[in-house]
Amino acid sequence: MTLPSAPRIHPSILSADFANMQAELARIVAADFVHVDVMDNHFVPNLTFGPQMVRRIQDTSPVPLDVHLMIEDPDRWAPGYAELGAASVTFHLEAARDALALAARLRAIGSRAGVAVKPDTPVEPLFEHLDAFDQILVMTVEPGFGGQSFRADQMPKLRRLADEARRRGSDVWLQVDGGISADTIAQAAEAGADTFVAGSAVYGADDVEAAIAGLRHAAALAHRH
Repeated sequence: MTLPSAPRIHPSILSADFANMQAELARIVAADFVHVDVMDNHFVPNLTFGPQMVRRIQDTSPVPLDVHLMIEDPDRWAPGYAELGAASVTFHLEAARDALALAARLRAIGSRAGVAVKPDTPVEPLFEHLDAFDQILVMTVEPGFGGQSFRADQMPKLRRLADEARRRGSDVWLQVDGGISADTIAQAAEAGADTFVAGSAVYGADDVEAAIAGLRHAAALAHRH
């Protein structure tokens, strides 16, 4: 695994103003991707966007879509989000019947294939299959709601995953999502993350562009150290 020349910042629109989505998307032109949380009120106790809203975001976003599916039966539904044109589609390992087959299908459609793990899910079963995925998302909160506190107890898991990716020479992206801010991003970067989802740390800032640049700089410093 080689670290990116610049850490990737994916603002989460879960923290955006839904009534002004097009304007909110325009504010994050300096980001690498926009993180779109799809929740079905079954896999997690919250309900957000469906395919129609994601299609509209896809049509108006100045940056590629990183869709995070917190839904039941992703084997059935995830390919549809790839077909909408999302650059990256991540499903939960805990919800998938056949994670490897689903990842292969997403790639065949033209999307990057990501797999996410909740805090209590071990990452060791993924070690033999790192190259089947383009991205592995380590949740640093319980999925379902934005604004939760960062869980530092997930850093050893992330470090084990990063060490294994490095040992195998894998280029899989290691993403973290949950409580990422200027105060916590260095911990995640030091543990091996190269891709960072940030909600309120970006959309809650007076200067969104400066917030994105600040997060990227803090992660880059941690990588160098």
